[in-house]
Amino acid sequence: MRERQNSWARAGLWLGVVLAGGLLAGCQTVQTTGAGQVGVTRNQYMGVSSAEVNAASAQSYRKMLQESERKKELNVDAAMLARVQGIAKRLVAQTAHFRPDAQGWRWETNVFHSDQVNAFCMAGGKIGIYSGLIEKLKITDDELAAVMGHEIAHALREHVREQVSMQQAARVPGLVLAIVTGSQVLADLGNMVTDVSLTLPRSREAESEADQIGVELAARAGYDPRAAISLWQKMNQLGGGRPPEFLSTHPSPDSRQQDLARISAVVMPLYEQSRKR
Repeated sequence: MRERQNSWARAGLWLGVVLAGGLLAGCQTVQTTGAGQVGVTRNQYMGVSSAEVNAASAQSYRKMLQESERKKELNVDAAMLARVQGIAKRLVAQTAHFRPDAQGWRWETNVFHSDQVNAFCMAGGKIGIYSGLIEKLKITDDELAAVMGHEIAHALREHVREQVSMQQAARVPGLVLAIVTGSQVLADLGNMVTDVSLTLPRSREAESEADQIGVELAARAGYDPRAAISLWQKMNQLGGGRPPEFLSTHPSPDSRQQDLARISAVVMPLYEQSRKR
């Protein structure tokens, strides 16, 4: 009996190693976007497909809309919604400069009535703006374009997919254990995508890329790229020294405003050209 149990254990371990190896073999290094004027060229490690992440994001977004609608907190202010959707439309029109396929995404933009100073763009182009961001910051159109451009950039670069892929890779040893012992170690992909999209902080590298691409998107769409600087100044001043929720999930190093000033200078010619059209 002991010999048979050992045989089963060895077989289970072998199967686990084979399947874990298959997961690693399925990973690929990709360049999700073109470099643009700002020159974002980093290759990214991906072990989860775009289709899986986009589907999970769409499902999560739909649940958020349904819950907000039930609470009568969805698109309460028609004028605010029209303003946000108008800016989104202009920004989305510029996404082809970084990845042409984004023009075919099922973009959606909605406003959630909430005191939260926050915004997001889920994988596949699902945009959410919280009314607190607009009202508490007394935000200008140029500043709102900076926020939305930043969040759209995360979606273009597939930062959620990248972060989920890294989390999955870190759990490969757990997958082997799960196969051998029967325990349930891997988290549900949908929950993971939601956490990464809405609550977990992103890397400084991802934030820098979103800053660069977001500023260029805004400039190409006819919004002053320098507004990104005044936006972050407002964000830092909000809350009497306590970082607002938006900044708590978006790391803001001391050099960020200097970086934004440098990037804005790079894309100013694009802004000037857009103003002439």
